[in-house]
Amino acid sequence: MFLRRLLTRIATTLVTLLGVAVIVFAVIRIVPGDPVAMMLPPGATEADIARLNAFYGLDKSIPEQFFIWLGGVVQGDFGTSITTRQPVLGLVLSRLPATLELSIMALVIAVALGGLVALTGTRLRYTRTEGALDVANGMALSVPDFLWGLVLILLFGVLWPVFTISGRVSPQLVPEFATSFFLFESVVRLRFDLWLDLVQHMLMPALALAIPLAAIIGQLLKQSLKETMHLDYVTLARTKGYSENHVILREALRNAVLPTLTLIGVQFTFLIGGTVIIERLFSYEGLGNMAIDAVINRDLPLIQGIVLLFALLFTLVNLAVDLLYAVLNPRLRHA
Repeated sequence: MFLRRLLTRIATTLVTLLGVAVIVFAVIRIVPGDPVAMMLPPGATEADIARLNAFYGLDKSIPEQFFIWLGGVVQGDFGTSITTRQPVLGLVLSRLPATLELSIMALVIAVALGGLVALTGTRLRYTRTEGALDVANGMALSVPDFLWGLVLILLFGVLWPVFTISGRVSPQLVPEFATSFFLFESVVRLRFDLWLDLVQHMLMPALALAIPLAAIIGQLLKQSLKETMHLDYVTLARTKGYSENHVILREALRNAVLPTLTLIGVQFTFLIGGTVIIERLFSYEGLGNMAIDAVINRDLPLIQGIVLLFALLFTLVNLAVDLLYAVLNPRLRHA
């Protein structure tokens, strides 16, 4: 049963990626604008334009362009960027680690904040504190992440400049590492000065991404905990003399967390998508920032590569969460 579920999800993932590739390829060619004309100087001749169109394969029909590009993707060749003249795959992979590090830090902050709110609200349920937490939760949820970014920039970058609000790392500390996972590799190499600088640069954009997600996590987890607190095994734990904190943390939490786990997986994909605007807002050198530059420059191969990679991340995260839920849920595991 589990193997069949896994194979079904993998097949669905492949079909989803193919659908995304078709839609993105078609849409970006319908949008007005000639990327080749943007590359050439004003005095370029028709022969210059035709030569570049032939070089990038833009002189062929759209179906021909798609199947040529798709054949290259299957072989690991995503094409060449029109603006930088570099391989798309290399450009995308060079920025991907920065976005992943930012997204993971935001997820950790969101889980910590949301879990704290849920546990506190459950422990102090039916009190004024719970009401205050619900109001704060609603406010955090009603404001989108980019507005939280603007608020954080105003508070901690202008009025009280205690955090760095631009870039990924200080220019004087640019590392020469083997990978682009600077945060992880700085710990491995014991470069804690660099690690602290990276965290200072990432904290504000990560917090902007985390606040709305933390509100969602806190709201759902608190509701699940309150429902679980009325179940028989929790009542039995109370009759045995366990403290309320023990009942919440050791008895109720492990069952209440399952619905929240699925939500975190789904919301994590939206969080990754939210990095596009947040990275631009904080001048963070990640994949989202590159995506905006690619759209502005009408860099078709780069746009296709970035969108396909985002789609791959989304489907892989959803696949992992679905399989993890099946492993943790006994009813699905033994079905």
